[in-house]
Amino acid sequence: MTSLQQRAELQRQIWAIANDVRGSVDGWDFKQYVLGTLFYRFISENFVDYITGGDESIDYATMADNDKNLELAKDDAIKTKGYFIYPSQLFSNVQANANNNDNLNTDLAKIFAAIENSANGYDSEKDIKGLFADFDTTSNRLGNTVEAKNKRLAAVLKGVAGLNITQFEDNQNDLFGDAYEFLISNYAANAGKSGGEFFTPQHVSKLIAQLAMHGQTSVNKIYDPAAGSGSLLLQAKKHFDAHIIEDGFFGQELNHTTYNLARMNMFLHNINYDKFNIQLGDTLIEPHFGDDKPFDAIVSNPPYSVKWVGSDDPTLINDDRFAPAGVLAPKSKADFAFVLHALSYLSGRGRAAIVCFPGIFYRGGAEQKIRKYLVDNDYVETVISLAPNLFYGTTIAVNILVLSKKQKNNQVQFIDASGQGFFKKETNNNVMTNEHIQKIMDMFNSKENVEHFAKSVDLDDIAKNDYNLSVSSYVDAKDTREVIDITELNAELKTTVAKITQLRSDIDAIVLELEGAEIKGSEIEGAV
Repeated sequence: MTSLQQRAELQRQIWAIANDVRGSVDGWDFKQYVLGTLFYRFISENFVDYITGGDESIDYATMADNDKNLELAKDDAIKTKGYFIYPSQLFSNVQANANNNDNLNTDLAKIFAAIENSANGYDSEKDIKGLFADFDTTSNRLGNTVEAKNKRLAAVLKGVAGLNITQFEDNQNDLFGDAYEFLISNYAANAGKSGGEFFTPQHVSKLIAQLAMHGQTSVNKIYDPAAGSGSLLLQAKKHFDAHIIEDGFFGQELNHTTYNLARMNMFLHNINYDKFNIQLGDTLIEPHFGDDKPFDAIVSNPPYSVKWVGSDDPTLINDDRFAPAGVLAPKSKADFAFVLHALSYLSGRGRAAIVCFPGIFYRGGAEQKIRKYLVDNDYVETVISLAPNLFYGTTIAVNILVLSKKQKNNQVQFIDASGQGFFKKETNNNVMTNEHIQKIMDMFNSKENVEHFAKSVDLDDIAKNDYNLSVSSYVDAKDTREVIDITELNAELKTTVAKITQLRSDIDAIVLELEGAEIKGSEIEGAV
């Protein structure tokens, strides 16, 4: 098997398990149990690899929890890995006895609490705390009786245990991470709008990450102010693996369940607790990291046109993030609040690539004033219009706004990547291939004008156009209508009319002949 075939086989297996085990429970409601179990297996095996140093002669799973050597190793293990798992708490041991354990649901709850509590008092405490909060072993989603709950939990454990990940040649950590993201993407695709709110499809994430990191061989750190499940940050990791991300991955997420997904996602991609910092809370009202060093790379797909407190909080106009623009984003549309937040966190050498609702680029009022601030200060590097139906739960053709504080040529680049040459139809959604992404990146890099696709416009011209930043205002779409030669068309029409006239004449003659024959026949009949 090739690497791609191996991954496809693993993904087929894991989605089959996810569907088989959930039974009549809605997949969206059941996702936490499959994702949480996969995470439980990963951290168990990852911890065993660490504690044994990869020495297969050491069977950690059979050791006693009270072994004095474990207590000696515990402190260093927590400082390094961020948590501690005793042998009896390992996924392999719990799964092996699951079908015969009448207390499985409560035992699992105790194990998850113990793993989280092992970090108490250590630097990793905040990163580990609450990771299993959404894995509710008492939920009626699992069944109405303890017996039913245990049966369902045992089936999930058995299904995830049956994934023979070690048979694949790729790095084990990458495969766990890929399997996790595959599950998240499938759940998002089947959840409609609610799924699209926390997961950015990988092909879009790849483009955003490349835009934010373009031209840099290293960045101090990368940040997503609306982190969702962490998919954008992890695409940045994949794109930048050969380079340096010095201080790691940062993000903030409002939804508690999604916040937990993001942290699990970091671990599953082998990003240790000391290399990521995902915070829970409202980025616009209670922002984290404001006192930290600015970020060299910012990626984000914030919620479109959500309501926020805005002008109802008189202190916000004095907030360092919003004050320079002199106006707050409308209360009914927080899009530009996220944009200004990202800009304020951006370093002088970095870029921010932000997915935006198209309406913010042409509407008047406060949004026009914010555009004026961004354009007059030469912060807008590029605006890219994408094809419709690229995201889960919405068919909107969104834009990507690329911000930079570096000195530019007093121009804004506009790229129209919404046409047929920039996506392919795949099931219910459109998808950008690597070739499509490369086409966009080539235009972004060159800044050259390409008829019907890309144009760099002077800031003065944008100002004269009321600071309109819609791509369609500057890039003329290619006319795909058939070119018609009027002279040739008239000649064809003349020939056609002549043929019709002749045909009518022939028909009239036939009708007259038939009528004459009918009259003659009647006369003969009358004579008889």
